[in-house]
Amino acid sequence: MRAIPTLSRAVCFAALVTVGGCGFIPMSGPASLDITNNNSQVLPYALVKLDAHAVDVLAGYEPNILGGTFTDRRPPSGIVFGVGDVVKVTIFEAAAGGLFIPIEAGVRPGNFVDLPSQTIDNDGNISVPYAGIIRAAGRTNVQVQNEIVSRIQNRAIEPQVVVALAEQRTSLISVIGDVRSPLRYPSASTGAQDRITDAITRAGGISGNGWDSWVLLERGGKRATVPFANLIYMPANNIYVQPKDRIYVYREPMKFLAFGATGQQGEFNFDAWKINLAQAVAKAGGLLDVQADPGAVFLYRLEPRDVAEKLGVDCTRFTTPLIPIVFSVSFQDPGGYFLGTRVEMRPFDVIYVANATQVDATKFLDFVNTSLGTVRNGVNTMNDIYIMRHNSRVR
Repeated sequence: MRAIPTLSRAVCFAALVTVGGCGFIPMSGPASLDITNNNSQVLPYALVKLDAHAVDVLAGYEPNILGGTFTDRRPPSGIVFGVGDVVKVTIFEAAAGGLFIPIEAGVRPGNFVDLPSQTIDNDGNISVPYAGIIRAAGRTNVQVQNEIVSRIQNRAIEPQVVVALAEQRTSLISVIGDVRSPLRYPSASTGAQDRITDAITRAGGISGNGWDSWVLLERGGKRATVPFANLIYMPANNIYVQPKDRIYVYREPMKFLAFGATGQQGEFNFDAWKINLAQAVAKAGGLLDVQADPGAVFLYRLEPRDVAEKLGVDCTRFTTPLIPIVFSVSFQDPGGYFLGTRVEMRPFDVIYVANATQVDATKFLDFVNTSLGTVRNGVNTMNDIYIMRHNSRVR
């Protein structure tokens, strides 16, 4: 008779456990309602529905990583000399009998004399007979020529001077890393018109696949990195090289992450110049037919503030230049797949597919059945013990 109250209490206890135990149900990520209701206690984000307007805004934005960091679009200025460069000076006079052309040499067109090549010293100077010490470092050849002429024009016969760079040892451009022929070459040899891809071509081109290669540019203490593909597809990134630039090419596959009710979870390589959202979902194994909610596909990404504003996001609650945005798209809508083909993936994007509501309900019922079964087994064991004790007392 005492077993019945015990069972009643156990059943009530199981009911309380199941009602309060919803948070213990295993899940692969947040519920779709938590995402749409912005229930994040860690980081605020904006939720944007991926419609035709949002797709157009994203298509019109190019993440110009190099172009945004190094904003000067002009070609390099004229080559300037530096300490250690070797220069050659040629002086012309209109007739013999001047400072440099002896009278006995006679009159001949183009009377000139080549001075020995000399290295710009540690003070940045060169020495020219009758002109003295001439400042060369930090100046162009025209500036040096004009100063030499101004110093000898009252003594030489209508002098003209040509200063040429015989060997450039400063203002070099370095291209290293995963290229076929790493090199360091003088910027003077480029005609001051090389772009990033031209410099890489001088080094024999990249040694790996284009979609696996990244380019890091270091200039004036600043660094910026861009996928090699962006130099091709986004010309604003293919900026002019400048003297003393360092270009480092390395290999790192472009990847995105997939979680939730996809066929597979984890990191996935692009394995192409670029892929769209629909292709990325397919790479992750598509949507699980028995688990996924096709109306709750989410794309996590950081967007610049100006892009977020064009998407209609209220940016006043964000203080960072990059705004966390969760894009939602419904693959339950037949048109959702067309939208997915128009959204290009970016490195380290995150795709999350939420579970269907009935899946979580099924998990909850399974949890209830398991809990009740466990309690029932415990009650039966207690009853058996009670009966055994009762029988032993009767005896």
